[in-house]
Amino acid sequence: MSRTGAAVVLREGNDTSGLPMTTGPTEQTPAIEARNLVKTYRGDVRAVDNLSFSVQPGPIFGLLGPNGAGKSTTVKILTTLSRPDSGEARITGIDVLREPDRVRHVIGCVAQRSGVDLEATARENLTLQGRVYGLGGKELKSRVAELLERFGLTDAANRVAGGFSGGMRRRLDIAMGLIHRPSVLFLDEPTTGLDPEVRADTWREISRLATDEGLTILLTTHYLEEADHLAQNLAIVDHGRIVASGTPDQLKGELHGDAIQIELVEAHNDGDVRNAIERLDGVRELKIEGRSVRARVESSATAIPAVLAALDGAGIPVASVLVSRPSLDDVYLRHTGRSFTEADTEGVR
Repeated sequence: MSRTGAAVVLREGNDTSGLPMTTGPTEQTPAIEARNLVKTYRGDVRAVDNLSFSVQPGPIFGLLGPNGAGKSTTVKILTTLSRPDSGEARITGIDVLREPDRVRHVIGCVAQRSGVDLEATARENLTLQGRVYGLGGKELKSRVAELLERFGLTDAANRVAGGFSGGMRRRLDIAMGLIHRPSVLFLDEPTTGLDPEVRADTWREISRLATDEGLTILLTTHYLEEADHLAQNLAIVDHGRIVASGTPDQLKGELHGDAIQIELVEAHNDGDVRNAIERLDGVRELKIEGRSVRARVESSATAIPAVLAALDGAGIPVASVLVSRPSLDDVYLRHTGRSFTEADTEGVR
């Protein structure tokens, strides 16, 4: 299994050329394939809209998108927990719809909501999970002890999980997903609700898993920093469709120049702000949200004085200016026309 990075081929719409659907796992067989997946919920809400992608065996592939983008629905389809309205999916060459039982034995899944039994101990949780997969006897006992040690839970092995911290429960969740030694691990929003310190610890654990265990990991997240930090390759999902794909550096490298963010003293009419700025040379991708003004410029050194002068001339006072290199938020803005924060808020609503 390659550990040099998860090569990815992505297609949208009905274009599925270059996505061979093999009948069994070989060295060239993608770890995960999805072709033209569609899933519509009541009220004609299309959660997944002709979504296609292919992930070769390798460390970490990320599905990045705001709340409501269709990431979790995609994972449910790939892990046999939901059936698509149309489309195909395979895991290590096994058809998800035709052979769901075989798929369940080659994947591990850590859902967004914890699957830990809070009234059982860590050891009991792992033992029960192992028995579900047909493990028993010395093999199961050894595997449970190995995972307790691997995730720093040996001292808490006989404690009831209801008394665990959020970070400990998450580690136990991941250990349970690995009990049967899967070749593909799905992590659906694994750090949602964790405080920053515990989130950073979880990132380190996920990185070690990809390196030490040789797993192919599909990670869904709505945290831009998490995708940037963990994913060797990623696809950005919006309204059930993939709008951009590649390595984080490739995606950011497509955006030339600098990003500037200006905070106004108070919100002004969008038209007044736009008229003052967009006529300036070298300013593009202008986005105004309340007091926040964002744009891309060829050179911040020359653009910022001109922008500040234009706003001052229009009677629009500025509170602060921030300059940054391209980020995944800028990538999302370019492909969807709105900021990631704005889209995430829409998804929650």
